[in-house]
Amino acid sequence: MWLIIYYFQVDVNHVDEIDEIFDAISYRKGAAVIRMLQSYLGAEIFQKSLAAYIKRFAYSNAKTEDLWAALEEGSGEPVKTLMHSWTKQQGYPVVSVKLKDGKLELEQTQFLSSGSEGVGQWVVPITLCCCSYSVQQKFLFRGKQEDFNLSGLVECQKKDDFWIKLNVDQTGFYRVSYDEELASRLRHAVETNILSAADRYGVLDDTYALCMAGKQKLVTLLHLIAAYKNETEYTVLAHAINTSLSIYEMMAVAAPEELVNMKKFLIDFLEPFAQRVGWDAKGGEGHLNALLRGTLLTALAELGHQATIEEAVRRFNVFLEDRETPLLPPDVRKAAYVALMQTVNKSNKSGYESLLKIYRETDLSQEKVRVLGSLASSPDPDVVCEALNFLLSSEVRNQDCIFVLRGVTAAAHEVAWTWLKVFIAIFASPWL
Repeated sequence: MWLIIYYFQVDVNHVDEIDEIFDAISYRKGAAVIRMLQSYLGAEIFQKSLAAYIKRFAYSNAKTEDLWAALEEGSGEPVKTLMHSWTKQQGYPVVSVKLKDGKLELEQTQFLSSGSEGVGQWVVPITLCCCSYSVQQKFLFRGKQEDFNLSGLVECQKKDDFWIKLNVDQTGFYRVSYDEELASRLRHAVETNILSAADRYGVLDDTYALCMAGKQKLVTLLHLIAAYKNETEYTVLAHAINTSLSIYEMMAVAAPEELVNMKKFLIDFLEPFAQRVGWDAKGGEGHLNALLRGTLLTALAELGHQATIEEAVRRFNVFLEDRETPLLPPDVRKAAYVALMQTVNKSNKSGYESLLKIYRETDLSQEKVRVLGSLASSPDPDVVCEALNFLLSSEVRNQDCIFVLRGVTAAAHEVAWTWLKVFIAIFASPWL
């Protein structure tokens, strides 16, 4: 399957451009577009067509068009036209959806994270489900704007819990922006866990991306996050947590006057999950629970949740005397370190010194990384500056410097930026 990715077509005008083509974008976009095509055509048709193509061109050369022709022949779909719109231009679209008079009004524009207007246009394989995964439709969206008649889904529209989800199971390489009514109905579907885990993840991911691009309001994203209060899937909940922290860090710079309210909102959202998983592993639990425990407690520590900080400090003090204690296993150690640094300030640096002691005594690279990623988590800018200066010492490997920078608390972004401007020449040097 991976060989197909190389059929992505890029004009090369100089030999130096060859290396530029083979990057993460070509691999990841290639895989995503092939998955989209396979999902739209159907797994069985795709596999049979691919087998016929391989058999037909065994021990001989083939062109890109030969692959598209084989898939087109086997499926009856205009694969060549579809794929050329994806392989011969950069980027991907966002499909905006409105429900009006029993019709879906679709509009596509190029998605740019900057929020700027792009000029791209794609043949988009649309998949949608209505109120149930057993009621699905698919079609090709070719123009800038099109209407899709929902007459075949009349019964679905009559339901009180009516909802529509485009890009079923996130198999398409495009984002979806819903109007207010459709977004509200999807929030309810998220809250009641009607959607699949992939779709719950996708709805949040699209809304976050559109919000960051200035295409949707922050309040829309916050309302959606609140709908994940009953989430049980690790991947989805971890994404909700990371999204929450990203919003918090953004607001620390853009709207610091709202930070207290935002912190309360996020703590209220995360605290019930943390109470459910606790600090200690339960018998027979899977590895995803362990990952979730660490992610949740670290997030609450970063937000300054007092109960989390107090329990973390208690466990850390035991750990400092007995490194083999079961009270602080590796999966929650980062959370404890971050919580400890929340108590550190210029006049009380005992927690900071304790972490440096652990860093210097351990031979485990993973443990060193945990400490480095926590040192700049203090709300005191002076302590953060000291942590940043430490990364310049001979005690920190060049490749590990990034972990300290990543751990800078939201409240200290300004001091970190000032520090970075002073030492920017070091980070621009070849040894990093």
